[in-house]
Amino acid sequence: MADSPDKNKEDELAGTEQPFVQHLMELRDRLLYCVYGLAVAGILLAIWPGPSGLIDLIAVPIRSHMPPDAKLIAVGVFSPFFVPLKALMMAAVLLTLPWLMYQCWMFVAPGLYSHEKKFALPLIIFGSFLAYAGIAFVQFFVLDKMFGFIQKFTPEAVAATPDIASYVEAILSLYLAFGVAFQVPIVVMLLVRFEMVTIEKLKSFRGYFIVLAFVVAAVLTPPDVVSQLALAIPMCLLYEVGIVAARYFVKHSKAPEENESADSAQP
Repeated sequence: MADSPDKNKEDELAGTEQPFVQHLMELRDRLLYCVYGLAVAGILLAIWPGPSGLIDLIAVPIRSHMPPDAKLIAVGVFSPFFVPLKALMMAAVLLTLPWLMYQCWMFVAPGLYSHEKKFALPLIIFGSFLAYAGIAFVQFFVLDKMFGFIQKFTPEAVAATPDIASYVEAILSLYLAFGVAFQVPIVVMLLVRFEMVTIEKLKSFRGYFIVLAFVVAAVLTPPDVVSQLALAIPMCLLYEVGIVAARYFVKHSKAPEENESADSAQP
């Protein structure tokens, strides 16, 4: 008599259980690896381009719409020190994002089945790529269009000299919003893979998701039309990408016994 799929799964993970203290030690090691990665990235970024160089880089979109001799101002006493340091820390996190996600995967990998391990790492790579794509989209497209739109409403009697602290905070919030929003395909693929929703239901939910995307964009972005459209439209497109990718993902991430059951069910 053939073994049941549940028995095969139990045999695969038999003997892999670890004491709670061992899990804590493993978590400690992974957290230390994350700290080491952040420290190395921070040191490299401090050497080049340096905190001031990072500020100059992220200030390019708004300075292109300011008068030639105009500069950002620092209202706070400690802003010239803490704002570049904050930008450096954020850049270090972005640079080590794949490493951080890899450490998370290594922590949970011992508890995954072999077929789950095959698709976990590609998801990490794909998720990192989407996050970088969202941040690059903000830096090279959204900010330029957004500040150009805002500057059109600035009266001639007003000198637009933004504060560096508020500017960097706004930019970092946009990076985070777009980096998270661009994970829509990952969420869709996981929902379908774990049978929380079907592809047919996702298609029927398409109209509601468009409304939801514009609501999320209105909440996460500044109150201007350009940034809201720049977030809502890619989310809708990525939703369609997730539906298409979910078919391939579900087909190639099933357990061997699930594929055998599906084959035996066919006439």
